[in-house]
Amino acid sequence: MPALRQLAAGAFERAQARFRRQRMERFARRFGIGETTTILDIGGLPATWTALFPAPRVTLLNLPTALHLAGRGGLPWILADACQLPCADRSFDIVFSNSVIEHLGTAERQRQFAREVMRAGRGFFIQTPDRAFPLEQHLWTPFVHWLPKRAAKAMVEKFTVWEWVVRPGGPERRFYLSHCLDDVRLLDARDLAAMFPGAVIQRERWLGLPKSLIAWKLP
Repeated sequence: MPALRQLAAGAFERAQARFRRQRMERFARRFGIGETTTILDIGGLPATWTALFPAPRVTLLNLPTALHLAGRGGLPWILADACQLPCADRSFDIVFSNSVIEHLGTAERQRQFAREVMRAGRGFFIQTPDRAFPLEQHLWTPFVHWLPKRAAKAMVEKFTVWEWVVRPGGPERRFYLSHCLDDVRLLDARDLAAMFPGAVIQRERWLGLPKSLIAWKLP
C-alpha cells in the first residue's frame, strides 16, 4: 500500500508539473515576456520563474505568514493581503496569480482581489481550478466539491485521496480539511468573467475535461 500511495503521488505531481510548465510557456509567448517586463506574482514562489529566459523583473507577494520565505530566490518580496495591494495604480506590466483566488473564502473577497489585480496591473494573468472539473484538485477526490456542504463534510471526514496519499498528522489534517471546506470557493467560467470584465477567459483541458480557467488581458 505505501508503494501504491507513492506511485499515485508521483503521478499527480508529474502531471501538475507538466501543466505548470506548459502554462508558463504559453504565458511567456502570449505576453512577450522580456527582461524589462515587471510582474507582481500574488501567492507565488521563486521556482515559478526559474525556467523563463530572459528572466522578467518579478516581485513576489504573499501573506505575512510567509515571512519565513521572504527573500528566497533573490527576488523582492511584499508581505500583504492580496485584497489590499500596497501598490500604486498600474504599477506593474502584469499581475500574475496561480491558484490563489479560490482560497479567499467569500465571493466579496474574490471580487475585491479582482479589483485590486485590475487596478495594480496594466495587464493580468489569473489562473484557478475550474469548478466543472470532476476532481476536486485540493483534496484529489472526485465530485466532493459538487455536494452540499454537509454531505461534503461527511465525505471528507471519512476519506479523501489527499489524506490517503499524504498521511498527514492530526493538526495538519484538521487545518487542511477545514480550509478546503470553509475557505476554498471554486469558480466557473461565468464567475470569472463577471469578476474580470473585458478579460479573455480561457479553459485548460485534460482528457477533454475543463481542468483550469485563466482570465487574462494584455497590457
